[in-house]
Amino acid sequence: QEAAKYEKKVLVLDFVKPTPLGNSWGLGGTCVNVGCIPKKLMHQAALLGQALQDARKFGWQFTEEVNHNWMTMTESVQNYIGSLNWGYRVALREKSVTYENAYGEFVGPHTIKVLPKPIEKLYTAERFLIATGERPRYLGIPGDKEYCISSDDLFSLPYCPGKTLVVGASYVALECAGFLAGLGLDVTVMVRSILLRGFDQDIANKIGEYMEEHGVKFIREFVPIKIEEGAPGILKVTAKSAKGNEIVEGEYNTVLLAIGRDSCTRNIGLDKVGVQINEKTGKVPVNDEEQTNVPYIYAVGDILQDKLELTPVAIQAGRLLVRRLYAGATTKCDYVNVPTTVFTPLEYGACGYPEEVAVEKFGEENIEVYHSHFWPLEWTVPSRDNNKCYAKIICNIKDNERVIGFHVLGPNAGEVTQGFAAAMKCGITKEQMDNTIGIHPVCAE
Repeated sequence: QEAAKYEKKVLVLDFVKPTPLGNSWGLGGTCVNVGCIPKKLMHQAALLGQALQDARKFGWQFTEEVNHNWMTMTESVQNYIGSLNWGYRVALREKSVTYENAYGEFVGPHTIKVLPKPIEKLYTAERFLIATGERPRYLGIPGDKEYCISSDDLFSLPYCPGKTLVVGASYVALECAGFLAGLGLDVTVMVRSILLRGFDQDIANKIGEYMEEHGVKFIREFVPIKIEEGAPGILKVTAKSAKGNEIVEGEYNTVLLAIGRDSCTRNIGLDKVGVQINEKTGKVPVNDEEQTNVPYIYAVGDILQDKLELTPVAIQAGRLLVRRLYAGATTKCDYVNVPTTVFTPLEYGACGYPEEVAVEKFGEENIEVYHSHFWPLEWTVPSRDNNKCYAKIICNIKDNERVIGFHVLGPNAGEVTQGFAAAMKCGITKEQMDNTIGIHPVCAE
């Protein structure tokens, strides 16, 4: 859409290879269809369940038993997603962008073929932008693709998942485990090593503790080695210790895999035009202008090597790229101090360095960490979760105690973090933060 503003002739190819269970979706990519949007809505459904419990302490009286209907929720979520898919189609049409629900593959310089056959077509273009994203990884063990689901299946699942085993410790794993437990389901998380690799580990461990206190079970340092059918509606999972030979078995209604994602770069003909990719990860190295080693081919989003896998980052990078190419702009995407939020039951907002990374980069003697526990006012009347919310900032002593890391664990963490991220972009110091008067009585205070 951005390129079309500058009267460029634009073709968009968007094809979703169905999951092993046969699920696919409409225009808009992972975030809209099987990522941020349905995840946040289902997280909200779980928060509403908690709000119902709190409501009695605030004087709301209701006697009937409260139950959750999975099908009502998924239908409502999918209807909203459908409206977004339609909106994107209309927006492309209004800007005269050609859209094809088809798979593209490079066949030579400046040339792609568009599948599926038998209507194979060739297109040529001055420039190409690869934004193919990633898809969930499978375990490569007996029964994984036959019996397991991924986040690509969960949000449109036509039945309540029931007793669920979530395999993985990624933010996807913990977010899904969190809202499923919040909807009243029996949830177990099987973790190979640490929680939330790449995030601040102090915070990650607090998230794990909170989830355990609220009914999520954890099987630590085990990995599944076999999944098979048991009694009707039951899956039997065999897992092995990550550190020894101990075997455990369990029975579940649903097994959700969230062990990581793989870049969709290996089957689009990049080798035919000489685009280099990281052979191990499939990630694409680019320069600071999102340009690959082939000058007319660019890339943005989750497939980039050593860049953040966040939707707003990809959108920003794409827009700025087009403005540099066609509008004479010079601004490059800034990948530093990008805020993000993990929507676990206790939300986690972060911007800047995790504490471990700050210590490694600046030296322990050169950083100061200020931290605080807090109790949201809204939680005091129901008298729950005192001292579970937490905030900390990491400061660079040698740079006037400039804030280089911000981490908050509590309700509405994303809303809180966004404003602090703007302040960090402006180079806020600990003194300036101390001199800012808080809004009372809110968590951001």
